[in-house]
Amino acid sequence: MRLPNGDLSTCHPLNNSVTGSASSSSEDDGGSLEETYSPVTLVDNEGLLVPPLNFAMVDYGVFRSGFPDTANFAFLQTLGLRSIIYLCPEAYPEANVEFLNANGIRLFQFAIEGSKEPPMVNIPEETIREALKAVLDEKNHPLLIHCKRGKHRTGSLVGCLRKLQKWCLTSIFDEYQRYAAEKARVSDLRFMELFDISGFKQPPASCSHSKN
Repeated sequence: MRLPNGDLSTCHPLNNSVTGSASSSSEDDGGSLEETYSPVTLVDNEGLLVPPLNFAMVDYGVFRSGFPDTANFAFLQTLGLRSIIYLCPEAYPEANVEFLNANGIRLFQFAIEGSKEPPMVNIPEETIREALKAVLDEKNHPLLIHCKRGKHRTGSLVGCLRKLQKWCLTSIFDEYQRYAAEKARVSDLRFMELFDISGFKQPPASCSHSKN
């Protein structure tokens, strides 16, 4: 994983994201959509490739999004995924499991409860630590991190990764805000600020997109 140079006081521009789509929600990760923006679509010889909600590249071999559905499967195949990091407690849908099996993709599930009441949200630190270990393991790359909307749970995990990459808090919070928008949670920001990275090894300088 490529690391920006500098220490915790260094801010990094958020210019490496390839955003597929964005939305604002009337509730949290599980809420109904107030406003939906047309997703960016790519065209191949067979038709349109539609990325999942809030899709973006986090780093080389690491992507993030909301929950993929069947319309997104063709797009996901272009990423050559080895793994999916799933951050919700609900069982994975049968259609998605069949897609993973057909494409040799391993599922890592880390059950983090969603909540419509931000003051009541308690992010399980040990669960985030285990998920981060899976993200850092190059054997799992390329991988996709997702929850339901790709906002709070995914944003918190990515924020902890950024802290390990020595991003300053301003840049970490700005990236989180881009996806959470007006539904940003102070509890998430506080969790990322206090997250202890001392037990983690520094990520490798780069990682591959390919399964080969």
